[in-house]
Parts: sequence; C-alpha cells; structure tokens
Amino acid sequence: MRDSALRPGPEHAGPRGPRLAVAAAPPAAPIARTAVPAAAGAEVVFTFSYVSWQAAAARGWFMPEDRLARALVSHERVERVLIADLMRSLPAKLVRDAVSRARGDSHPFPAREGVRLASPVRLRRAYPVSLPAVERACVRYERALRRNAVAMGMRRPAVITANPLLAGFGRFEWAGPVTFFATDDWLAYPPHERWWPAYEESFRLVRARGRRVCAVTPAALERISPSGPALVVPNGLDPQEWEGPAGAPPAWAREARRPLLLYVGSLDSRLDIPALGALAAALPDAEIALVGPLLDEAHLAPLAAHANVSIHPPVGREEVAALIRHADVGLIPHVSSELTRAMSPLKLYEYLAGGLPVVAADLGPVRGVSEGVTLVPPGGGYAKGAKAALGRGRSAEEERLAFIAANSWRARQDDLLELALA
Repeated sequence: MRDSALRPGPEHAGPRGPRLAVAAAPPAAPIARTAVPAAAGAEVVFTFSYVSWQAAAARGWFMPEDRLARALVSHERVERVLIADLMRSLPAKLVRDAVSRARGDSHPFPAREGVRLASPVRLRRAYPVSLPAVERACVRYERALRRNAVAMGMRRPAVITANPLLAGFGRFEWAGPVTFFATDDWLAYPPHERWWPAYEESFRLVRARGRRVCAVTPAALERISPSGPALVVPNGLDPQEWEGPAGAPPAWAREARRPLLLYVGSLDSRLDIPALGALAAALPDAEIALVGPLLDEAHLAPLAAHANVSIHPPVGREEVAALIRHADVGLIPHVSSELTRAMSPLKLYEYLAGGLPVVAADLGPVRGVSEGVTLVPPGGGYAKGAKAALGRGRSAEEERLAFIAANSWRARQDDLLELALA
C-alpha cells in the first residue's frame, strides 16, 4: 500500500488449499473448486494496486500482486500480457526515475513480443476524493490500458486488477472478464480513510457488474460480498527461497542471546505492545527481535523499557530467510482488528517454511494452517505459548519441505488464473 497505480494522496517513495466458486455465492459459504481449466494462449491485462513494477522489484517481490505480475510475464497459459504501473503524476515520475538511475537501483522490465509494461502519467499531483473525480481518473487510466492493449493486438483480454478503485469504476467494455484481486481489506486501512466512500462505491459496482473477486482471506472477500464467482487465495511461498541450505543471518542475530523470538514485518499499530511487554518481562533471558520498517515509533515506544527487546531495520529477502532459519520462535502478536482479521500474514507461511514453531494471535487467517502454530486468545499471554513452542522445537525437515510444496506461489497463481480466465 505504499505506491499508487490510482493513488489516493500525494506521491512518495516508496491457508492453505484455496477453493473456487463457479457461481454467485455469499463469501461466507463454502467455496468449491471448479473442474474447468483456464484456457491456454490467454491475453491478460494486469494492474498493480498501489505499487509499480520497479517498486515491486525493490521490495523483493514479496507481496501477492508482485508475485502474480512477475509470474504472468512467463506463464505458459498466457500468450500476451500487459502489466500496468501506477498512474503517477509526471513531475513525480521524472524525479523518482532520476533518483533510481542515480542510485543504480533500476529493475528493467523483461519486455519482448507479447509482453509489455505500461507506465501512464497524469498532470495533477494529488489524487481526487469525490466520486465523480475518482471515476474520471479511472476512465483516463483505463483509456491508457486500452491503447496499449490494442497496440499489442489483444482482443478482449481478461483483466486482473489489484486496484480497489479501478475494480469497480473501470468500465472495460472493450475487455473480457474482469477480476478484482483483493490483497487487503481496503476499508480497514486507516491511511486511506478519505477514500473509504470511494472504495464502498467501487465495491458496490463490483457487485452490480458481477465481477469476479479473488481475496487473500474470507474476511476480505466478505467485505466485498461479490455477486459473481469468488476465490480465496492466501499468501504463498517461493520454494527456491526455502528449500536450499540456510544462509548467514545478520551479525546482530548471531550475537543475540538465546532463545531468539522473532517478529518480521511492519512495526506499527497492529502490534500488541502490552502483550509484547509482558512476554519480555516473563522471559527475561530471551531476546525478542522486531525486524521491519518502523512506521509508528510512538506506538512501540513503551518497549524501550525492556532490555531484551530490540528493533532492527528491514533486511533483504535472503537475510529474511536466513534470519528465520536461525531464530527459535516466530511471533505474530497482532491486535484483533478489522485489518488484522482480513490479513493473510505472509510471515506465518515464511516462519513455517523455515521450520520455526509459531506463536500467534488467534485470528481467522492463522487458524488451521499448521499444527506448528500455538494460538493465543485475546487477552491471553504469549509467555505460555512461547514456552510451549520452545519445547516443541523446529519441525522435522520432511515436514518443513512438505509445507513448502503445499503452499507454493505457483499453486496459488494457477488457482487465480482458473478464476480469471475460465
């Protein structure tokens, strides 16, 4: 949610076994897999939500839409694909591109026959809030998509969009089926509160137009309540990142006291700070390491009173895997909120891929994923769960590899394409 294809606000730098509904059904109902395979030789237009190709590459391709975009450019079912960047203001795009070139951190798009990247621009900097203005912005963005699709020789391509505004406001009379890939509960994301009315209207249009919806959790799907075919696809894993030998963790991790209790992710208001403080007090000989971007320093400030809690900046994908393979327990100490109840926590799958025993808040998307997860009820203590996890230890190697194979990104993406192309 840090960059924008249809950006609300100013520019700035940046469970397992899914099931498919082949007919309209309420999201809370059981969803059954279709037997109809996605067509080969398909044409697809894909748009990011609030990131670009460059931003997705820079953050290590770790989000579902990043993985899908990268997979589409080489997927054997897809003959032609148009990947669409965020629609940025022209001045901001020029500045950011110049900075990227100066830093040498550009990530070239693998353009070739039948594979194209579109990077549309607009003149205004701030994104509109009113519903008519939002609709006009979506129409302009869609017009750019159509021009590129026609130039590529596409005929009624399937559209997959991760953008919550384009999903409903986009008209797409020129395209085939439209699928909204809901990677978050956008109506529970506080930084976008000004655009919640626009999201509500967009989701109403998604229902009215019978558009297909793929969401990362049942809660996110229920928020949209689609009238058309629907699918739940949680986060997944790249086997190449987890099947090989463990790499070297950061120096601070090698020097940390043991046991090492690890949290990897955004450091913000979703963390249960009182619970973390109580855990630190109950296990004074353990090291609790929080690794990720510090987005709400004031929220985490109370943890400074605990000498065995440390905060570390984000690390690259290889170091994330090495750190998880090195730690003793994986933590997901989230508060219960609309946002966390709709999240598919990637860290859960990565902890388990690394063999870590996990202690997590008892939230819907975490339940039933693995027996290696100890759930902590609301108001419960994490110390008891951490001790149980330490006693359980790491999973056996055969079990770890089986979990990786059962939860690969490729399997997730194939299920999504069945929905979008069938």
